[in-house]
Amino acid sequence: MSIRIVTDSTCDLPPATIDRYGITVLPLHIHFGRESFRDGVEMSRAEFYARLPDANPAPTTAAPGADLFKQAYDKLAYSGATEILSIHISATLSAVTDVARVAAQDYRRVPVTVVDAQQLSGGVGFVVEAAAQAAAEGLALPGVLARIAERIQRTHVFAALDTLEYLRRSGRMNGVIAGLGSLLQLKPILRMHQGKAGAERVRTSTRALARLVEIVQEVGPLAQAVLLHAHAPERAAQLYALARPWLPEGELPSVEITPVIGAHIGPGAVGLSVVVGR
Repeated sequence: MSIRIVTDSTCDLPPATIDRYGITVLPLHIHFGRESFRDGVEMSRAEFYARLPDANPAPTTAAPGADLFKQAYDKLAYSGATEILSIHISATLSAVTDVARVAAQDYRRVPVTVVDAQQLSGGVGFVVEAAAQAAAEGLALPGVLARIAERIQRTHVFAALDTLEYLRRSGRMNGVIAGLGSLLQLKPILRMHQGKAGAERVRTSTRALARLVEIVQEVGPLAQAVLLHAHAPERAAQLYALARPWLPEGELPSVEITPVIGAHIGPGAVGLSVVVGR
């Protein structure tokens, strides 16, 4: 039995992890006006974030079509997969999971199970990595799914945005941000856990970093963590320095958030994806 993993480019997994487990990553699409790019394939993170502030109209994003999912499933089936797990960004934030389900319903060569990771960015990455590790250990599908469910429960993502403007432009999370107000000096804090998004606001960038550190302490001892930033490595380093006493020992990975998410949160955002310890 060979279980293979498919995910999407919102997972923000490092290339080494993707290669180690043979994970298939489907790129989402980024549209700048009439121009279209495949996330992580036809536009680098540096190119995207350089272009974002002056983009008019603002860039939009889109899920791959069902046919692209079927092509990915075909490739894995022909290479020996006996079952496929398709794990994607939270259905509350994107249509990717729904498109994968449409593709899986029509697919017949091998069984395809679609899983809503109930997360975004590094949170999706942690769920996908847990599934890949379980499959590599030789667990059957029920065991892999149990590992996924446990990882979803323990995974949190939280971030401080530099501005609300990009969320307002994109129309994403309007229900969450509606109560945050429109004062320019507000710094929104967004949180994601088990498919539920939450938001709060603070007045300054300094307070935003301090609040992220408080959240680190609130969620409990951490087994894993990844720094996340949207074209803001220096600010991510500041967050790391402040949160260091409560983070796992050893070097902490720092990931620049994929453009498909950066289009909605804007440059300057910093945060953490964490797995709570047991």
